[in-house]
Amino acid sequence: MLEYPETENSTTGGTGTPRWIGFAVVVLGGLSVIGIGVGWSAVNHANSIDEKTQASLRQSNEALSQRLAKEDEINQQLQSDLRVVTGKLNVTQSELTVARKQTKSAVATYDKKLNELGTNVNQQLASKASTDDVNKLNGDVTGVKSDLDATKGSIQMARSELGTLIARNHDEIDQLRRIGERDYYEFTIQRKATASKIGGIRVYLKDTNTKKNQYTINVLADDKTFEKRNRSVNEPIFFYTGGSRSALELVINKVTKSTASGYLSVSKASGVTSASSTTSGK
Repeated sequence: MLEYPETENSTTGGTGTPRWIGFAVVVLGGLSVIGIGVGWSAVNHANSIDEKTQASLRQSNEALSQRLAKEDEINQQLQSDLRVVTGKLNVTQSELTVARKQTKSAVATYDKKLNELGTNVNQQLASKASTDDVNKLNGDVTGVKSDLDATKGSIQMARSELGTLIARNHDEIDQLRRIGERDYYEFTIQRKATASKIGGIRVYLKDTNTKKNQYTINVLADDKTFEKRNRSVNEPIFFYTGGSRSALELVINKVTKSTASGYLSVSKASGVTSASSTTSGK
């Protein structure tokens, strides 16, 4: 019997799939899952940052809006205060121009008088050798110069509609007295007390408003009574009495809840000489 050599039944086909390809597919799949997870986390983190940024911007906008509203409120208050101050001053540009011209003219007049006085003093010193005469003349010059300096300071005050200077305190009233054109009666009156006699008139304080610096008074003159309601501090009140061609001027400089202080200005030509028991000094 013939024997034939054995042959392998299994053959290595060229179409089989290698094992490393499957392993590579698994690795790539894992990397894809990891990539998707990282991307999802990045998206969530970006969304969180965006929400925080928007919230911060909203807070900043709200804070800025509140600050602008506050600044606008402050600006409106300043404008309101400016209107109030302008109304109280009650001085127009034309009045200021006139006052400046009068001030320059008065200063020039007093400077001229001072120069003339100095020339006169020098002439007298040249003709007199007496030490006593020299000291006396020097004293006169010093006194006149002081009066002139005080007068120069006083004419810088505000002027009323009738051209009179308005004093705002006791020192300025003293300066006006040095000029010598009018008499001044200072006073302090009580609210809702009996009428107080000031100069040749009587004054009754009805009400005060310390917040607005205003007051209401009744003035009794020549057996007549007239009311001045809600007048401002340092705002002059003018009126005439019988037999006087020059106006009397009443000015209140300060108000409290129960008192008002000021002065009455009377022309020397009016003949009013009686002072009030409430005056603090002529």
